[in-house]
Amino acid sequence: MSERPEIPGNISVAKLRQIVRVARMYHERGLRQTRIAELLGLNQAGVSRLLRTAAELGVVRTVIVAPPGIHSELEDAVAERYGLTDVVLLDGDDLLDDPPSLTRALGSTAAGYLETAFRPGDRIGISTWSETLLAAVDAMLPLRRQVAGTVVQLMGGVGDARSQVQATRLTARLAELTGSAALFVRAPGLVGSAEARLSLLRDPSVLDVGLAWQRLTAVLVGIGSLEPSPLLLRSGNAVAEEELARLRALGAVGDICQRFFDAMGVHVDAGLGERTVGIPVDQLRTVPRRIAVAGGPGKYQAIRGALRGRWLTALVTDTGTARRLVDEP
Repeated sequence: MSERPEIPGNISVAKLRQIVRVARMYHERGLRQTRIAELLGLNQAGVSRLLRTAAELGVVRTVIVAPPGIHSELEDAVAERYGLTDVVLLDGDDLLDDPPSLTRALGSTAAGYLETAFRPGDRIGISTWSETLLAAVDAMLPLRRQVAGTVVQLMGGVGDARSQVQATRLTARLAELTGSAALFVRAPGLVGSAEARLSLLRDPSVLDVGLAWQRLTAVLVGIGSLEPSPLLLRSGNAVAEEELARLRALGAVGDICQRFFDAMGVHVDAGLGERTVGIPVDQLRTVPRRIAVAGGPGKYQAIRGALRGRWLTALVTDTGTARRLVDEP
């Protein structure tokens, strides 16, 4: 049974009766304030004051009941703990043992968020080799108005022909959905030497991309565990096993755009930076909005490291990952 509000002694019974009457007319009968004013012989400002007093006294109480599948409290807890502006959760506990299904479900959840996340004039960067982001753009609906000027690949998109098609489609599809132009990195993501990388960076087409990276307002990224994804492996851009061993020795737990970090989110290079054709770490981490889509037990250490290191401003993940993040000591 609901507790009755405590009413201050300086409010008369007549005044209280009027407050309750106005509140019921507005909240229960759905009458507009102008109509209530007309019926009771008041002005609209007086009706507004009575409604405000009803809320202050506890005569009217707002109760928010989240529908099934909405986890606002948990989203807010993750956001507060890790300094995020947005957290969107998939109720995916039943998918944790089925990574392909979890990837598709995360993509669908991200699609709904991304349809309202971008702003007019945005310059968007997007990861190149992410199956989760590919699922997201495949699930997105075309936006009703143009919200971006350009969509730019964040690292080299040249590789095995079958995988390269996926990487190109990821960037091209997001550009199409947002009504913008696509800008591709016409180079591999990982090359054999520092000299090869420098040579590619001097190419006019890659120079244009480098300038675009400096002007990004939002990035959309996946989060990789230390083990490369199947798509990245097929592309030929994955880090070799001996280099992975060096990264493990340095404490690396994951990456964003092939920029690796340890459990506290500290950047770990292991000499790969001088061979990676992609947005520099400092530029990536200073883009105003940095949205990641990732989930599942296999990605937990990487997600936590990215959050601890403040690599992100927004996260789309699953409820199981979110609960673990909140329960962390």
